[in-house]
Amino acid sequence: MEKPTYNQMLEAGVHFGHLRKKWNPKMRPYIFKEHKGVHLIDLNRTSDCVEKAALAMKQIAKSGKKIMFVATKKQARDIVSQAATSVNMPYVVDRWLGGMMTNFSTIRKSVKKLNNIDRMLTDANITNITKKERLTLTRERNKMERVLGGVANLNRLPAAVFIVDILHEHLALEEAQKLGIRTFAMVDTNSDPNKVDFPIPANDDSSKSIALITNYMTEAIKSGLSEKSEEMASKEAEQA
Repeated sequence: MEKPTYNQMLEAGVHFGHLRKKWNPKMRPYIFKEHKGVHLIDLNRTSDCVEKAALAMKQIAKSGKKIMFVATKKQARDIVSQAATSVNMPYVVDRWLGGMMTNFSTIRKSVKKLNNIDRMLTDANITNITKKERLTLTRERNKMERVLGGVANLNRLPAAVFIVDILHEHLALEEAQKLGIRTFAMVDTNSDPNKVDFPIPANDDSSKSIALITNYMTEAIKSGLSEKSEEMASKEAEQA
């Protein structure tokens, strides 16, 4: 689990913030300087923050709890869904449904409905569905799958959320805060880092920057899951 190097962060454009006129003064501790009207992020602070976040995320994964990835921005969707899927973690990349965490029981009912439609469409024993009904069900299923597919296997609230762009995903952040769910996030120079438990000062608009940070978080989760498996295997060997 190697931390991104200074050069890797530079190449990915992690240091590029927003125009000075868009800045949030609370980001001052994380800003290196202003260049041609654009704030540049202090990569030494990013390095410290990303390491701190990764260690905490690793421990959550090791404890067997779930971390939900949230990124509905176009340039982040594929990166985040692939990263979350690689470690079997839930994700939301299409749109955030209000109440996805604060009204979790209703979301579970919607997921149950999605699973029932799946069963109706794939069960060879169910033959009383007309072509028109099948087409309608397929359309409904695809629509629900886009929004709920990433949380279909989430049976309880996650222990933490990892967010790309807290301004864009303010609803997810607010729900996590309301429920006391731990928050990790990429925070650009136009955001308030104090709203996040583990802020990672970074460019949250560039796909390269998003990929570099997200993939490092994913490696931390993999490391935690691996240690969990090793400990379980060790206990089983002792009991044998």
